[in-house]
Amino acid sequence: MTETASSATTPLRVAVVGSGPAGIYASDLLIKSGVDVSIDLIERMPAPFGLIRYGVAPDHPRIKGIIKSLHSVLDKPQIRLLANVEVGKDVTVEELREYYDAIIFATGAVADKDLNVPGADLKGHYGAAEFVGFYDGNPDFERDWDLTAEKIAIVGVGNVALDIARVLAKTADELHVTEIPDNVYSNLNQSAAKEIHVFGRRGPAQAKFTPLELKELDHSPTIEVIVDPEDIDYDEASEQARRDAKAVDLVCQTLEGYAMRDPKGAPHKLFIHFFESPVEILGDDNGNVTGFVTERTQLDGNGGVTTTGETKTWDVQAVYRAVGYRSDAIKDVPFDDLNAVIPNDEGHVLTEPNGEIVPGLYATGWIKRGPIGLIGNTKSDAKDTTSMLIDDFHAGKLTPAPKRTSEEAFKFFTEEKGLKVTTWEGWHNLDAAEKAAGEAEGRERKKIVEWDDMVRASHPEYEI
Repeated sequence: MTETASSATTPLRVAVVGSGPAGIYASDLLIKSGVDVSIDLIERMPAPFGLIRYGVAPDHPRIKGIIKSLHSVLDKPQIRLLANVEVGKDVTVEELREYYDAIIFATGAVADKDLNVPGADLKGHYGAAEFVGFYDGNPDFERDWDLTAEKIAIVGVGNVALDIARVLAKTADELHVTEIPDNVYSNLNQSAAKEIHVFGRRGPAQAKFTPLELKELDHSPTIEVIVDPEDIDYDEASEQARRDAKAVDLVCQTLEGYAMRDPKGAPHKLFIHFFESPVEILGDDNGNVTGFVTERTQLDGNGGVTTTGETKTWDVQAVYRAVGYRSDAIKDVPFDDLNAVIPNDEGHVLTEPNGEIVPGLYATGWIKRGPIGLIGNTKSDAKDTTSMLIDDFHAGKLTPAPKRTSEEAFKFFTEEKGLKVTTWEGWHNLDAAEKAAGEAEGRERKKIVEWDDMVRASHPEYEI
């Protein structure tokens, strides 16, 4: 009889690739399943927490508070963090299979979707993820940013667009109380931004803002939020959307309030435009952005829009696209290039193009369903995936990994490869170093940016 993972005497061994919320929630659910399980949380970056650390604006400590709950999961003895290890580069998926009965991919989405308009290749056109990576101190992204533009266009009406708009419109000193590193503060201190224009193709009821994020735009004394009353328009489908969802109605109410109020005279103007569809980014002979063309749209009665043929050219010197994130493929794992996800049946990884289950491989989070939804969606998504894995375990469908007998086996393997693995203990060291750097300036934290500096702070014993 062939041994299955469910009949083995050692714990079920699972590798979770990615230590953002999706990977951590999946790990927590596996522990709570009642199965004796041992989990290695494998992370490419030297630090955990994914987009909570590197995708949330620094002036949103309320959202970063999620890290506290994630911390409590990683404190559990069944979970071991092995960071600074890139699956598909430092170790292969086949090598992981040697040590783990099952692998869950939770690598998220950090690349930008394209804005398919003429002029998208001009200097001064940026992806949201690039700028977010810069101001969040992600070591993968630029250390310096061109902030010479006085007038800026942002394409997209989701929370990421609001984050970018708010960071561009605030003063550097307003943000200095946060965890931003020195290079970010220095760049923002040179910002020339005076006007920020946020563009949405549809109407207020179709915006993807959350109510609190939208209200927070107006909290800064340096920012005046402006909405044209002409852009406050609803068709029957829009009115129904307001009736169906309190959040949609609250967003619409807030936008109506911005449209109706008297100016407050703040120095930085933040315009939110609806019914403007991107047409073209204009540039000069040197390849620099000089303008942005949109076409006016109108509601079609069903919540969608039709074009009117009326275009407008906006005087801007930079364009940011916040039209969604895109996941990257992992070497030797099936990938749907069109939708930028791992093909799956709500949990199991599937082959392309046949759609057959790949035994022992699972996906959760944005790499599974695309970059949509909030934390609540991530939790329910992880539940679906881990339920499938546990069902497969009980049904004897998981083949035990050949080298699963020692919990330390994979860590020994990475050490033999010469990888400088950062651990949960190492994160505590890095956390303490960032807090000490912040405390010296009267701040809660100052983020360490450089990759090697993060590894060195995590494990001073490493020679780098």
